[in-house]
Amino acid sequence: MHKKPFYKKVWFWIIVVIFIAIIMPKGGSSKEDASSTSNKGQREETVAKPTKTSSKSKSASLASDEASTSSKEEKDSDEPSVPTEYKNALIKAQNYSSMMNMSKAGIYDQLTSSSGEGFSEEAAQYAMNNLKADFNQNALKKAKDYSDTQYLSKQAIYDQLSADAGEKFTAEEAQYAVDNLKTDYNRNALKKAKSYQDDMSMSPDAIKDQLTSSSGEGFTPEEADYAIQHLGN
Repeated sequence: MHKKPFYKKVWFWIIVVIFIAIIMPKGGSSKEDASSTSNKGQREETVAKPTKTSSKSKSASLASDEASTSSKEEKDSDEPSVPTEYKNALIKAQNYSSMMNMSKAGIYDQLTSSSGEGFSEEAAQYAMNNLKADFNQNALKKAKDYSDTQYLSKQAIYDQLSADAGEKFTAEEAQYAVDNLKTDYNRNALKKAKSYQDDMSMSPDAIKDQLTSSSGEGFTPEEADYAIQHLGN
């Protein structure tokens, strides 16, 4: 009797169907798990990238700040400190200019003089280089003082302002002062004439000569004539 091959028997196909039913879910699950694992890895990679970039940016910013601070510190350390003597000389120079209206040369001499402030030449020069002053205005204020208190002529005021033995202003500063001084030189000539008359008992002619002399008061002839005409008033 001829037997049927085993793959033609019913029990064989029942076994095959059962086997397929068992392995199919496991295969599908494995595939889904692999897909899920792959997607999860991609998400983690995506999230990780900004974190890495942010850290790099922060490091660069910190490095930039440190470099800026270091540069500032180096710059500060390169700036030489001003000696106390130099600062004090500048303060004194400012006082002489603002309170006594002195010239630049006059202030320098006062700062360095052994009978004055006694600063070193270097300290005095630093003071003059850094002094903020309007020496035209200083000369003008000095001119007004000479006119109001000593009744000097225009020429005498100019000479006193520019003389080395006087205020030591420059010729330009002295000229600015007499050009801009608002005063009455007739009055000044009369004041001087009265002082010569009362204190020295001088004659009118001698007084006039003294008022107009270049080695005397330096008033103009017109100013002297005004003074003589008003001596008895």
